[in-house]
Amino acid sequence: MFKYFRETMIDRDWMEWKGYKVNWDNPRDINEKIQWLMCRSDTSRWSVLSDKLRVRDFVREKGFGDLLVPILGVWEKAEDIDFDSLPDKFVLKCNHDSGSFKFVDKTQGFDPDALRAHFAKCLKRKYGYNLGELHYNSIPPRVLAEPMLESEASIVDYKVRCFGGKPYTITTCSDRTETTTCLDVFDTDWHAHPEYLVITHGFIDGQGRLPKPVNFDRMLEVSTVLSQGFPEVRVDFYEIDGKLLFGEMTFSSAGGRTAYLTDEHLKELGDLCVLPR
Repeated sequence: MFKYFRETMIDRDWMEWKGYKVNWDNPRDINEKIQWLMCRSDTSRWSVLSDKLRVRDFVREKGFGDLLVPILGVWEKAEDIDFDSLPDKFVLKCNHDSGSFKFVDKTQGFDPDALRAHFAKCLKRKYGYNLGELHYNSIPPRVLAEPMLESEASIVDYKVRCFGGKPYTITTCSDRTETTTCLDVFDTDWHAHPEYLVITHGFIDGQGRLPKPVNFDRMLEVSTVLSQGFPEVRVDFYEIDGKLLFGEMTFSSAGGRTAYLTDEHLKELGDLCVLPR
């Protein structure tokens, strides 16, 4: 009954967005296939590996512990965040959601009470209900602190889309401002593909100007290992001062509603995603 209700709700939203319902019997593009995987496959491992804390054990087990950003503290309750134990610059984020992060620079002044109130609200939120990504609701919510690597605007996110253990494209997010982000899509030979992009509000075409990462080959190697056994997954990285760092693993990019890629490319990605029987 719940599965039927969930799929009915997705169909309603899909109809408003795309003008047709999800083809549950024969999903076509990668967005539809992510909906199918979220509703009709076993997502228990997704919950573990989408957890920004528990995924670290998986990365270590695969031999890539050197890529992990250090953890400065973990708290179950927002009121327990120990600001005195943290350095002058750090990042706070939740392990079970996206977008809750806060960059803190003590030298510029900060409001501990406001930060605690923000994370108390985030910890209570069932993030998985936003777009039907219910595997997030099974993650025990925590607040964690990490070192501030660089300013938010200067970090490049490298998002490697993988299918069955094979990296296929790398979406980059760079030159962030409060309102815009530069987008690019590269293949595994670092050739830019602007024809894959649909530039919508909040995005700018990066025009393929980003240089190839120093650790690009290792990025592909790590992505290949971490994505083994999954029909599709996105493995994210940063590169800071020539050092490769692991970001996270995402199994339902944009909740399966990616809008910045063309229909043709979404179908191309869908063809690479082999659904389990």
